[in-house]
Amino acid sequence: MKRILLLVFSAALIASGCGSSKKQMEKGNYDAAIDKAVKQLRKDPNDKTQKAVLDNAYKIANEQDNERIRFLKMEGRPNNWDEIYLIYKRLYDRQAMVRTVPNYNVQYVDYMPEMVAAKRKAADFYYAHGMELMKNQMKESYRQAYAEFVRAKEYVGDYEGIDAKIAESKYLGMSRALVSVQNRSVIRFPKEFEDDLLALNLPALNSEWVEYHTQVLDPNIQFDYFINVNIVNVLVSPDQTMQRDSVIKREIEDGFSYVLDKKGNVMKDSLGNDIKMPKYKTVQCALVETMQRKSCRIEGDVEVIQVNPNKVLKKDPIGAQSNFEHVSARALGDIQALSPQQLEKTKSQPLPFPTDLDMVIRCSETLKMAIRGAIMNNRRFII
Repeated sequence: MKRILLLVFSAALIASGCGSSKKQMEKGNYDAAIDKAVKQLRKDPNDKTQKAVLDNAYKIANEQDNERIRFLKMEGRPNNWDEIYLIYKRLYDRQAMVRTVPNYNVQYVDYMPEMVAAKRKAADFYYAHGMELMKNQMKESYRQAYAEFVRAKEYVGDYEGIDAKIAESKYLGMSRALVSVQNRSVIRFPKEFEDDLLALNLPALNSEWVEYHTQVLDPNIQFDYFINVNIVNVLVSPDQTMQRDSVIKREIEDGFSYVLDKKGNVMKDSLGNDIKMPKYKTVQCALVETMQRKSCRIEGDVEVIQVNPNKVLKKDPIGAQSNFEHVSARALGDIQALSPQQLEKTKSQPLPFPTDLDMVIRCSETLKMAIRGAIMNNRRFII
């Protein structure tokens, strides 16, 4: 029974494969029909139905491709050679696949000379078209020319001067943006601070046709955009010292006394031990807390400027704040009255206040994140 089921299942698979190739043939999907027929014939080279499908599909597919090649050549347009090459490549691949079928003979056609000639003529077209595009002297044209030169090299690797043209079109098609800090506040920043603000991992922002720079390493370089980080206001508060006095009272255990009965004798518990009662006393301590505070606020904007034509494309506000806070305390009296937190404060001494510049530098990390966020949000303007 199992053997019968296996034979029925196998027959169904063969019928399914045969019907599938026929179905593709009927739909006009000749290459799909060829692919399925070849797979079946590799398993069963004597399948006459699949051979008939392969004969018809292979003949019609080749006729259609050769007719298309004849038309493209007669039309005589230089940009047709790319399609001509691809059709010859399809004819070559189709023939190679069909020749893998055992005991199936097809007339061999050497497509190599035509493929090589078509590739060369296609490369000639791409190179010539790229040269024409370069004459427009526009970013978009340079980028299109780059694609044409790359395609020409893909077809003919040793095309004369092609590497130089690829490099030239890439360079001319690139948009470059210079990011710089413009300090318009009354506080002078050290150069290290400005350099740190621009440590933004700009290479991660680069794309195929956009480069971000923070330095002018080549005096001949022409920038297409300027991204100005304008520092407008730096507001540093004066040193603030506040003092708060408080008196803390607490009941603490101070020895014990014996519990006496009516006769004045010490009372015993069930185990015969003397019964004791803890005694308490009130202690107090004056806590003098010193609170030191200072803050800094930096305000500005990130401005995206296009060079040609000269105009402001976007301006986003940015800001950052840093705070210095320190609490210290001294105790006057019995420190047993203090809580663990209050006692911890007495271990700290007042600190020297940071300078105004120190407060500005403390803002750098927050400000850097704001700058990077503004540049990221406005990348669509840099094209």
